Amino acid sequence: MDRAAKRELIDRLHTVFDDAGVVVVAHNTGMVAAQSAEFRRVVKDAGGSVKVAKNKLVQLAIKDTATADISDLLKGPTVLAYSKDPIAAAKAAVAYAKGNDKLVILGGAMGKTVLDAKGVKALAELPSLDELRATLIGILNAPATKIARTIKEPGGQLARVIQAKASQSDAA
Repeated sequence: MDRAAKRELIDRLHTVFDDAGVVVVAHNTGMVAAQSAEFRRVVKDAGGSVKVAKNKLVQLAIKDTATADISDLLKGPTVLAYSKDPIAAAKAAVAYAKGNDKLVILGGAMGKTVLDAKGVKALAELPSLDELRATLIGILNAPATKIARTIKEPGGQLARVIQAKASQSDAA
């Protein structure tokens, strides 16, 4: 890779790490190409991206970003999973690591907060942004549904009473 290409990669990674909600650093020792491609697909399906780059280039790219403190994790064969959603990449990486012992989560960063492996796993257990939105909408809709049911119920009871009286009159 020539100097211009390295500079372009560093600039692109700097932009990515500046915008990322979460960055997960993992060792990928012994992963074959098919496993690496599957990991990329899993993270992409979750809304994130995966990047494998030389540690020195990544250290230059994270300089002056919120994720600058993860430079200590960049030793050996590392792979970076990142996403704008603060949970998506962590959730996908942890889920993939459970099924593949060759991917070992080292840690990561969420904004300026540096996470160890346990922190990334705890982050992965949180509900995603979409799940939180669905829960919030359900909570907000529940009172409206209860109000509508409460208002409608007396009329329904009255109709059932009238129907029962009519049935009794027809039977007699």
